[in-house]
Amino acid sequence: MTGSDLADIYRDYIACLNRQDWPALGQFVHDDVAHNARPFGLSGYRAMLEQDFRSIPDLHFKIELVVCEPPHIASRLKFDCTPAGKFLGLDVNGRRVSFCEHVFYQFRDGKIRHVWSIIDKPAIEAQL
Repeated sequence: MTGSDLADIYRDYIACLNRQDWPALGQFVHDDVAHNARPFGLSGYRAMLEQDFRSIPDLHFKIELVVCEPPHIASRLKFDCTPAGKFLGLDVNGRRVSFCEHVFYQFRDGKIRHVWSIIDKPAIEAQL
């Protein structure tokens, strides 16, 4: 698989998340996916994402940067949203915040197998 092919799959995955098309998630995410070294499996990963959208009703993933070297992708995702209640242990309570997430993905068999993610929590703290 070329870098261009992998980047296209990734963009389609992000579009799937933004549509909240949970039945299609398995087209992009491996059955044995792990997130930050925790084995979630597809159902656990889906549950995590569904909870994210419940906690942040206006959640929208915007790709700012993608670097692709198969079988890996590095991405910077931008968020401008209003989390309800606590978010990352912070009392956001519906205030609009902007922040980035830096994510590394490893693909296997054309699907996301490993995800490592870091959210810029200091950027959120500075806005509160």
